[in-house]
Amino acid sequence: MRRGTSERLSNETEITVQVDLDGGNVKIETGVGFFDHMLTLFAFQARIGLEIKAKGDLWIDAHHTVEDTAIGLGIALTEALGAKAGIERYGEARVPMDETLASVVLDFSGRPFTVFKADFKNPKLGDFDTELAEEFFQGLSRSARMTIHAEVMYGSNTHHMIEGLFKALGRAVRQAVAVTGQGVPSTKGLIDG
Repeated sequence: MRRGTSERLSNETEITVQVDLDGGNVKIETGVGFFDHMLTLFAFQARIGLEIKAKGDLWIDAHHTVEDTAIGLGIALTEALGAKAGIERYGEARVPMDETLASVVLDFSGRPFTVFKADFKNPKLGDFDTELAEEFFQGLSRSARMTIHAEVMYGSNTHHMIEGLFKALGRAVRQAVAVTGQGVPSTKGLIDG
């Protein structure tokens, strides 16, 4: 069973996450419509089961909700992967969204590092500040202890650019968590950083 859960309770947010790497229901409720849409697309492309329930201090803005959801997702993914035995470990995807081309390359390496390259022309999509896309990728990288290189290679529509990144992330995760062998995919014999 490749399942993981996390629960995060702070003065800013209350977040629960359930992940099933082998599929299942997708139900996302963060209170931020655009973010819910992106997480749903991510889960669909990753072909994972994902349930997220988040309550945050949205009267301030969506920053804490987005960042803490990323942290919770990363913790749940880490639990679901266990010792990472047999997984592919690396994943990469390029996704076109009309005029946009987005790329995500990642490694469940045990070493959190994020490279994020995107120039969003629109600062806000609904209740979602577009700069929070980078915060999400950074929070996920730290908590899942993985390296992520995310880039919008070109594009002009901000919605398409962020959607392309989340879809590419999903497809890259799907590739990386696929069980294709035996043992830990590292010459060290373990993945710990």
